[in-house]
Amino acid sequence: MRILGIETSCDETSAALLEFRGDYFRILSNVIFSSVKLHAKYGGIVPEVAARKQMENIMIVLGRALKKRISNSRYSIVNIQRPDYICVTNGPGLITSLRVGVETAKALSYAWTKPLVAVNHLEGHIYANAIFDSDTRAKASTGRQFLALNKIQTPRLQIPKWKFPVLALIVSGGHTQLVLMKDHLKYRVIGETQDDAAGEAFDKVAKILGLSYPGGPEISRLVKKGDATKVDLPRPMINSGDYNFSFSGIKTAVLYKTIEKKIRKEDMCASFQEACVNVLVNKTIKAAVAHNAKMIILGGGVAANERLRALLKYEVCNKLCKTELLMPDIGMAGDNAAMIAFAGYYRIKNKMFSDWRKIRTEANLRLDGRSIGQ
Repeated sequence: MRILGIETSCDETSAALLEFRGDYFRILSNVIFSSVKLHAKYGGIVPEVAARKQMENIMIVLGRALKKRISNSRYSIVNIQRPDYICVTNGPGLITSLRVGVETAKALSYAWTKPLVAVNHLEGHIYANAIFDSDTRAKASTGRQFLALNKIQTPRLQIPKWKFPVLALIVSGGHTQLVLMKDHLKYRVIGETQDDAAGEAFDKVAKILGLSYPGGPEISRLVKKGDATKVDLPRPMINSGDYNFSFSGIKTAVLYKTIEKKIRKEDMCASFQEACVNVLVNKTIKAAVAHNAKMIILGGGVAANERLRALLKYEVCNKLCKTELLMPDIGMAGDNAAMIAFAGYYRIKNKMFSDWRKIRTEANLRLDGRSIGQ
């Protein structure tokens, strides 16, 4: 079967086509348009600007994913080779951006008479770990103010068999959560940020230090020349006795210390990153031990952070040698439609289809607020 995935939860516009046969799958295409360069001049994402750019590009992205040139003619969209199923992100995210993808998916479901599946964006980040392939290439799109990532067709890959219970650490610009899974699609959030998400804190600290947007890559660039021991920063809630997080205090400490005295940006970036990563890894290890996790999964845009990946791997190897660690390929850490299609695959297996007339976009959709079959 072939599954079309659509992802428009934030500033990216993505469509992917995955083919499943027995215990194997292939990524036939995974196309992403990002308007990050457009938002850089504003110092962050402007929801209305993001949605307008997505409206301009959704048909182009679909055309490339389906390897067809799609015009405004209804015949070109109706008569192309159709996938067997359509999966779309319906939350959480920016409400206007979500609607671009959802309304497009509804139209395709109606026009093609194909089943539609609503997918939670965060479960997409979890299932990005099932896609082990780093054949992702980036190139600037000529004459456009955004980046185009194109996934060339991959060889046949085996669908991985996960060992449950699974503990997923989701770290992105909008979310920081520890999610316990007893089986596929069965989620329980056991810890989450009480204020800023980790990725949001990276962006805000970058702004405090006068760095450009997005802040994560800028901080990662300066960290290489910095000393993480130079600035003493707090580790909020590290010994709170639960699995919740807080990052606003670290951000505020950075602000005060930069006002008090002159500190090299490289050292501040390294110290800030170390504080955040320490808390994330410490809480993850404690939760994995308490819940006897057989597998730990890392997901979200911040999963691309080298220090987070290295420290998590080190701690798992030294303290949980019998626990398997999965981390997404760097090209799969950010928002993309392939991960949405893969998450949708498990919903399709469980016949969890959605009536296209009843699908709603939800900016604050939770993983544990959605029952099996909904």
